Amino acid sequence: MRRHAVLLTILFALFVTLSSVSYVFWQFYQLNYTRYVNNIFIKHSVITQLFHEYQQNQGSSVIFDANLAIYNMSAISDSQARHILEYGKILKEETRTNSVDSMEENANISYIATPTTRLKTMMLQYQNSIYFYIRTNTGSIMVMDATLKPYKPWNLLSNYATIVSIIIISFMLILQRLRPLIRLFQRIALFGAGNLNVSFKAKGADEIAVIANELETARLKINSMLEARTLFLRNIMHELKTPIAKGTIATQMLESQKQRDRFSSIFGRLEALVNDFAMIEEVTSLTNKKEFAQYRIVDIIDGAIDMSMVEIEHIEVDVQSSAKMLASYRLYTTAIKNMIDNAMKYSPDKHIQIVAIDGELRFKSRGERLKYPLSFYIEPFTKESSSQNSFGLGLYLVDSILKAHKQVLAYEYKDGINSFIFAKER
Repeated sequence: MRRHAVLLTILFALFVTLSSVSYVFWQFYQLNYTRYVNNIFIKHSVITQLFHEYQQNQGSSVIFDANLAIYNMSAISDSQARHILEYGKILKEETRTNSVDSMEENANISYIATPTTRLKTMMLQYQNSIYFYIRTNTGSIMVMDATLKPYKPWNLLSNYATIVSIIIISFMLILQRLRPLIRLFQRIALFGAGNLNVSFKAKGADEIAVIANELETARLKINSMLEARTLFLRNIMHELKTPIAKGTIATQMLESQKQRDRFSSIFGRLEALVNDFAMIEEVTSLTNKKEFAQYRIVDIIDGAIDMSMVEIEHIEVDVQSSAKMLASYRLYTTAIKNMIDNAMKYSPDKHIQIVAIDGELRFKSRGERLKYPLSFYIEPFTKESSSQNSFGLGLYLVDSILKAHKQVLAYEYKDGINSFIFAKER
């Protein structure tokens, strides 16, 4: 969701805009429709008056029909009227009461009577025609106006379609302008995944193109620095290995056995240090994962045991044979080998248990609790005592290898048992 926040925001804005415009036009439609019906209803109220006078005066139907013809109207038969009343759509309805004064005599007494007339008028729509139904106390009639047609909001619809089209085209242009940003994001993801040859270069002079071209410049500088660093480290290690090899050979020419052992130990430690540096350089400059593959964890552990040259009875492995992981075989065996070496160096019983629990690999061995937090030990060249026969790179190298595998190194201590854990990165 967060990866598409900008796109979702734009789509939400489009939805809100279209909804608002649609609501406003719907209100316009309702207003225009009501005005149209009211105007027609008021304009044709004269028909109600004509029919009311015709009923009161008992006038001629011929004259009444002639009056209807003047207004381009014609009367509808009773059967058609009943059908239209049943199936037609009532557009407006009005009922009112009229009073008419008349003089009457009874038993030589004159008085004025005020009879009332209930007048009901309806405006209906049926099959694309407009009808008026008028009903009084004494009768009813339905007439049709041939000149009237139902309300058609074509102008309003055309305006609505035009505005909606403009809004949609505008948002499409915005999304089109954001496409280079999406491509830039994909290239940055590839660069972050280790593809240092991906190009950010973009055409144009807008803000996104400027950012992309600046990233391309930064990428070239980073690649140049990485190449220089790699070349420097490899040359240094090559130059160091040559005198170490010569010194090892020269050591064998010494007459004193004590001196030979001392210098052999010194050159051996120097060679181990150079090898550790080479491994660290490889891990930290890992740019692709071509050598990563699915391996059984027990096979990786067996390879680490062979590298550590520890007797098998000192190691207990409790891992399912079917369990697999995506890893660099050479790097991961080195990490496990370092954990085995630590257990053999610091555990009083020289025994280590390797257990796989819930996707985590645990290395358990007896010993004293660490004096400092784990973060102290995963820094390079750190150790509790200067007298220890190590360079303080073991756990630093393990931590670097685990980071390349999207894992972290954790530590627990319980009941005299040190547990180092290869856990998934969260």
